[in-house]
Amino acid sequence: MRNRLLAAVTIAALSMSGSAWAKVAPEEAKRLKSELTPVGAVRAANDAGTIPAWQGGLATPPANWKKGDVEVNPFPGDEPLFVVTRDNLDLYRDKLTDGHIKMLEQYGPNFFMPVYETRRTAAFPEEVYQKSYENALSAELLDNGNGVRNTIMTSPFPIPKNGLEVIWNHILRYRGEEVSFRSGSATPQKDGSFNPVVNQYDYYFAYSRPGADLADIDNKIFFLKTDTLAPSTLAGTITLVHETLDQVRSPRLAWRYDSGSRRLRRSPNLAYETDLPNSSSLRSVDQKDMYNGAPNQYDWELKGKRELFVPYNAYKLHDDDVRPDDVIRANHINQQLARYELHRVWVVEAKRRTGIQHIYARRVFYIDEDSWQILASEEYDDKGELWRVSEAHNISYYSQPVFWTTMEMTYDLKAQRYYIDGLDDGYPAYDFSPGYRRNEFTASAARRAARR
Repeated sequence: MRNRLLAAVTIAALSMSGSAWAKVAPEEAKRLKSELTPVGAVRAANDAGTIPAWQGGLATPPANWKKGDVEVNPFPGDEPLFVVTRDNLDLYRDKLTDGHIKMLEQYGPNFFMPVYETRRTAAFPEEVYQKSYENALSAELLDNGNGVRNTIMTSPFPIPKNGLEVIWNHILRYRGEEVSFRSGSATPQKDGSFNPVVNQYDYYFAYSRPGADLADIDNKIFFLKTDTLAPSTLAGTITLVHETLDQVRSPRLAWRYDSGSRRLRRSPNLAYETDLPNSSSLRSVDQKDMYNGAPNQYDWELKGKRELFVPYNAYKLHDDDVRPDDVIRANHINQQLARYELHRVWVVEAKRRTGIQHIYARRVFYIDEDSWQILASEEYDDKGELWRVSEAHNISYYSQPVFWTTMEMTYDLKAQRYYIDGLDDGYPAYDFSPGYRRNEFTASAARRAARR
């Protein structure tokens, strides 16, 4: 296994030429049915036994959950194995991201990391596993990595050879076919006070629908409509996004309806380093979902794999009884509700290309081997100093086998403030089968909805 990892890093370091980058050979793809999981993770336990073998994930919901309920904690008896603090971080430094080390140093003793038993819960439908295998045999990067072909439904490169393939695996990972949910975001002040913004999110994942192919979806990954419900000063705002696969060839399409002007306008700058709306300039648009959009502003390098303490199985944060006041604290969230586990993650470094304008000169991403979800990241400024640290706290959802975020946050180490998204205030469970149609996500449909 060590030799394979070294080989992967070596290949990633080589410069690649040509308009299409190669798919894997059939013999290599067969590893997805033996030593690797169907999505490309190492199936076996680690040598120390601290990361267990993958046994299919949390494919069956707990007996005390029923459809329509918010997900319950499948491990209610779990207690932390130990807690990483500023005082003992040197004992665990090799298992910590640079971002977490900085958070411990800057905000300890209030910032700490409770580490629990590793539970490899990521699970997906059987059709996703089959498409993962087919994608391995056919998927290719195009146009210097700005596009992908011969792929559908889920991550294209389950056996990645370079950093671009890994980041595309995150961008195109399976998140269901459609989903509707409500959540809040906030940018707490230094004293912990906050005023949440509440949004209704409706997604239609064209790329992930059964039977779809790239020709059918017209270069679209998903369609998103966001309705702002609170505060009253923002209520009635609607944002519509058509997320394109190749955003260099066909940029993201976005519209915004402002309740004050009562007009739906195009939002051509909703991409890259632009401030994420309602984030108080604490997060860029391309940090939503940890990373989104075209990868063309950075050079991507695969650094290999590491075993690290990362956010995982965040059922305490997701709990139906937890409210925003329980979560938000000054400088960072209530770490009593956080859960970290030891997992194998792909490490990808992104360096800003010469001549490109972006607020982040360098970024480092830590991607879960079991799901292709980015779990943590670091954002560096022009001086090479660590500026922001981001986390994604994830769970396995039950009504649709999906491993996805329940809460994200970006900590600004300079401003000593943070942006948080995914706050629950007694909202209904995620609905992964709302029955949407694609024509409900057109500009004219958004305009009609706004006038109701």
